[in-house]
Amino acid sequence: MTIHSSHPFPTPDDPARRLRGRLGGRVSLWTSGSAGSRAGLTVSSLMVANGEPAAVLGLLDPDSDLRDELEETGAAVVSLLHWRHRDLAEVFGGTAPAPGGAFTTGTWDETEFGPRLTDAPTWAGVRLVSLSDVGWSVLATCEIETLEVGDDEDPLVHRHGRLAR
Repeated sequence: MTIHSSHPFPTPDDPARRLRGRLGGRVSLWTSGSAGSRAGLTVSSLMVANGEPAAVLGLLDPDSDLRDELEETGAAVVSLLHWRHRDLAEVFGGTAPAPGGAFTTGTWDETEFGPRLTDAPTWAGVRLVSLSDVGWSVLATCEIETLEVGDDEDPLVHRHGRLAR
C-alpha cells in the first residue's frame, strides 16, 4: 500500500455526486452471508419505508461482493454505525486496509440474516425483495423481518465525502 496525499478515488466534477454529498446520511453497514462466505459494505444512501411490512431501501455498488452475497442468500443485516465504528466503516468502504479480511475488524454474532456487528445497538434483519439498476448503483429493496432499536448517541454520518459526528 502506498500512502499519498491525493484522494484514493478521484472523480471528475459531477454535479449529481456533489448534490448527494450535500445531503449527508447516516452510515450503515450491510452484511450478508455466513462464516464460509461473508460480505459487507458501508452504505449511506438508504431510506426506511414504513408499512406492513416495513422496508429498507439502499443503493449498493453493483460490483460489490455484498451485492452478490445478498442476491445469493436473500438476506442481510443492516446496522447503524456510531462514531466509534469509523475505522470499521473505512475498512468496509474499501478505503482502509484490513489484514486478514474486513470481518477481523469488530466482533460478530451469526444470525439467520448474516453476521451482525455485536456492539451496534440498532440493527435490522432483512429479506431481499428486489434488486434493480438505478443510475450507477443497484437499488436493494428489502423487507424488515426483525428490528432492534437501541441507543443513538454519537451517530456516524457521511457528508461531503467524509465521515463525521
